[in-house]
Amino acid sequence: MQDASAPITLRRVLHIALPIVLSNATVPLLGAVDTGVVGQMGEAAPIGAVGIGAVILSTLYWVFGFLRMGTTGLAAQARGAGDTAETGALLMRGLLLGSAAGAAFILFQSALFWGAFALAPASAEVETLTRDYLEIRIWGAPATISLYAVTGWLIAIERTRGVFILQVWMNGLNILLDLWFVLGLGWGVEGVATATLVSEWTGLALGLWLCRDAFAGDQWHDWARIFDRARLRRMMQVNADIMVRSVLLTLSFTTFLFIGSDLGDVNLAANQVLLQFLSITSYALDGFAFAAEALVGGAVGAKDRHQLRRAAIVASQWGIGGAAVLSLVFLAAGPLIIDLMATAQEVRAAGREYLVWAAIAPVLGVASWMLDGIYIGATWTRAMRMAMIQSVVAYVVALVILVPTLGNHGLWAALMVLNITRGLTLGLRYPRLEAQIT
Repeated sequence: MQDASAPITLRRVLHIALPIVLSNATVPLLGAVDTGVVGQMGEAAPIGAVGIGAVILSTLYWVFGFLRMGTTGLAAQARGAGDTAETGALLMRGLLLGSAAGAAFILFQSALFWGAFALAPASAEVETLTRDYLEIRIWGAPATISLYAVTGWLIAIERTRGVFILQVWMNGLNILLDLWFVLGLGWGVEGVATATLVSEWTGLALGLWLCRDAFAGDQWHDWARIFDRARLRRMMQVNADIMVRSVLLTLSFTTFLFIGSDLGDVNLAANQVLLQFLSITSYALDGFAFAAEALVGGAVGAKDRHQLRRAAIVASQWGIGGAAVLSLVFLAAGPLIIDLMATAQEVRAAGREYLVWAAIAPVLGVASWMLDGIYIGATWTRAMRMAMIQSVVAYVVALVILVPTLGNHGLWAALMVLNITRGLTLGLRYPRLEAQIT
């Protein structure tokens, strides 16, 4: 394990970031295999059922995604302060919260599924298959949500290689079981769900082993500390702020999609293709933002203003460099990527017309990505929440002004306004963050 007080260098940031980037690269592969194996059944309904079921569960679980970020910031600060007992207690709080949330999902599954199908109705055949899928996978809820805390803790102590191992294990096992259960045993949709369920629980077991340092002493069952009111209140405050920020960000992208659908099927399809460029950007820059979370958190815990600034600068150097490379790659290879993802000529043409927006997005958005990581590490989550509210207001104003006059170009320009404003509103608050470290 890297010493928390070690010098912050470009190499140290890369050591944290690279495993995250590599583990993120395995995520799209699993979705493709899930779709591919059920596609071999020769029917449309199973493909739709797996797709809808996965979206329903990922949406439900995402509500507790704050556990990953909140755990990273708080645990990194405890580590920086040399408080080993609190580092272990934080992991236990996350695991207990994840287990309780997962148990609640299992207990209230009927109501949750009813609400999901009321919002997104499907054909009788697809709904039946989707229910079969959900009724198996929901039993993995405690493991999946608890894994958010495990991942956040591993990032906080700079064991991102463990995150990579965990992701490769879960996705690799899931793929192998997909092939066996669906193609070998003919279990169909239930086979895909069972494969995921097994990978989730075995993933949690592996994750707990990777976090074994947290269980080496007595801190993991120091119930007085774990349930300390002040510490619990602090954890819930941080997580609530992150949740509000994340909900607003998700609603912003959902609004982008809904408005795009009113601009015609061709524009909608082109936007969907180009949004994959933003997904690639997110996967790549996440690694450097996560490095900022861990290093900034350690500096704040140690009350070292110089280390805080150093962490912010060095992590951002990598982030800016990565964003510039991505923009150049998208400009150069964007047309080829569009052609690979779409066969309709009109969609290809529209994709090329709006490619410039997806190409400049990494450079225009890198400040917001990196400052998010810095603020999460510092647990300055209230400032994040306020900055997000201000950015969404600017985004809505841009939509109202630009879309009626510029159409889809205006829609993309408004999205750039959102990211630029996020960077500006967070950046303007940064001097106060440094000033609080004494």
